[in-house]
This record gives sequence, structure tokens and C-alpha cells, in this order.
Amino acid sequence: MNSSIAAPARAVADTAALRRLYLLRFAFAAVWAVLLFASADTLGPLSGTLLVVYPAFDVACAVVDIRTARANRGPVRGLYTNIVLSTLTAAGLVAAATSGIPAVLRVWGAWAVTAGLVQLIVGVLRRGMAGQWPVIAGGALSTLAGTSFIVQAGKGDASLSTLAGYAFLGGVFFLVSALRLGQADRAGRLAH
Repeated sequence: MNSSIAAPARAVADTAALRRLYLLRFAFAAVWAVLLFASADTLGPLSGTLLVVYPAFDVACAVVDIRTARANRGPVRGLYTNIVLSTLTAAGLVAAATSGIPAVLRVWGAWAVTAGLVQLIVGVLRRGMAGQWPVIAGGALSTLAGTSFIVQAGKGDASLSTLAGYAFLGGVFFLVSALRLGQADRAGRLAH
């Protein structure tokens, strides 16, 4: 088999896997945001569970992303960092949920800053692949949003509803990336 033919097919398959992952991340973020927004007034069992599930889902997505990146001989160090950060965040949110909304916002804010920086770095390392500019922009905005959550935690009107908006916007960035990857898949198939 001619390796020049096999390589583009593999790249398209890897791009397709990443595209599916990004679409899943969008769908999850949209549903999660609606559920959290509906229960954002108080820190109860539903909102507490949702808060912990979000970083746990992020861990699962990073594991899938590592498999795709390895198959494409891409960078994975940032993804391992993301797994550690998201796992620590899930544990931190379990503890913070017993202390109130300000504590949750501080933990979530710290995660948004650090995970945003990791997302930014991974996106920059993958910038040659289609669909990474929204990931880069999302990482940068996550860092800024995380800072705002930490600031909001010190105010009297601290609310979980801002986390719902943050998650939905992050999901939109994944949707845009998935659409861009879909365009790249179609262009790759047409070229061959």
C-alpha cells in the first residue's frame, strides 16, 4: 500500500474522531448548563451533583482525546495535565459544596484559569489542524472567566448561574471547532 495514500486517510479518521468528541462536548455542555441554570438558586443535591459531574466528564473526554492524539502522534502532555486538574477539581467541588456557593466559585474559578491555560497550550500545539482557533480562544476566555468567578465569590450576590453560562459558551467553542473539523474532513476527501 502506498503510504502517501494511507496517511491522509488516517489524518481524516483522526480528525473525524476529534470532531465527534467536540460535538459530544457541546451537547453535554448545553444540557448541563440548562440543568444547572434551573437549579442555580441554591446549592442542593442536584446542583452539587452537576458541579462534580462536569469536571468528571472533562476527565473522560481528555482520556478519549489522548487516544486520538496518540494515534496521530500528537501532543498529549497537556491532556494528562488536564486529567489531573479536572480530577482534583471534582474532589475540590465535593468539599466546596458543603461550604457554600462562594467556595464553589473559588474552586471552579481556579479550575477555569488552569484548565483554560492548558486548553490554550494544547490548541496552540495543534494549530496546524483545522478547528483549533476556537479552542485557543476558548482557553483564553476560560482563563479570564475563572478570574471573574474568584472575584464574584467575594461578593454578596454570588450565584451558580454564571457557571451555566460559562459551560454553555465553552460548548459553543467546541461546536465551532467540530464544524471547522468537518469542513477539513470534506476538503480532505475532495482532495483525494
